[in-house]
Amino acid sequence: MPQQRQADTWNASLYAETARYVAENGDVILDWLAPQPGERILDLGCGDGALTEKIRQAGASVVGVDGNADMVAAACERGLDARVTVAEDLPFDREFDAVFSNAALHWVLRAEAAVEGVQRALKPGGRFVAEFGGQGNVSAIVAALSEVLAARGIDFTAVSPWYFPSAEEYAALLVDHGFHVERAELAPRPTKLPGDISEWLANFAPSFVSGFSEQARIMALEETRELLKASCLTAQGDWIVDYVRLRVKAVAPIARCR
Repeated sequence: MPQQRQADTWNASLYAETARYVAENGDVILDWLAPQPGERILDLGCGDGALTEKIRQAGASVVGVDGNADMVAAACERGLDARVTVAEDLPFDREFDAVFSNAALHWVLRAEAAVEGVQRALKPGGRFVAEFGGQGNVSAIVAALSEVLAARGIDFTAVSPWYFPSAEEYAALLVDHGFHVERAELAPRPTKLPGDISEWLANFAPSFVSGFSEQARIMALEETRELLKASCLTAQGDWIVDYVRLRVKAVAPIARCR
C-alpha cells in the first residue's frame, strides 16, 4: 500500500480551526527558549506560524521552515519569513543563535539527519530547544490504529510516520553529534480536544489510510473512533488525548562536529 507523506496532507485552514491547541500549549517550551531581542532564530516545523509570531514579538529575527506549502503560505500571510524546507535537509550553515521546534520532530523518521541539520544551522554554542511527541505519546490511538490496520493485514509499524523516542534515546543522539544536553525530559500532558476525535484523526492520522478507497478510509477511521471511546471519551462527552511530550534543551558544540 503506497503511503502518502504527512507533509502532503496538512490543510492549514482545518488545522487552524480544529488544532489551535497545539500552538496554545507551546508556552512551556517558549519559556525554555527565552528569545531575546536581536537574536536570529530558526523555527523548525513552524506550521502556520502561530509560535513563530510570538518569537518575533519578543524582538528576535526569526525564519520559519515547514515541509508543507499550505502551512508556509499561512505563515507568510502573517508577514513572517517562512520557507518550504524539510527537517532532514536544512540548508543553513552557522546562521542562528537558536533553533526552536514545537510539535514537529515526531514526524521526522530520519532523526539523525534532522539533528545534523540543526547542528549545522546553529552558531557555535547556539541552543536547540524542542518539544515533540515522546515515548508513550498517544498510546491509546496507537493501539486502536494498530488493531484496525492489523484486521486489514497491515503492520502499524511498517506504515507509521511517527517517531516517539525516550528522553535517554534522544539525549544520546544529541550527545553523539556534539551537543551538551542541559535538559531532556518526558512530560505527560493529557489534552482535552475542542471537538470530536475524528477531527484529530483527520489532521494527524490520514497517512495511515491514504491508500484506501474513500469508503474503506471512512470505515477504518470510524472503527478507530469506536475503539477509542473506552479510553479517550469521558462521561461528560469530552475527548482526551494522552499526549506525552519530550522536551529538550541542548547547546551546540563550539567546534564543528563530524
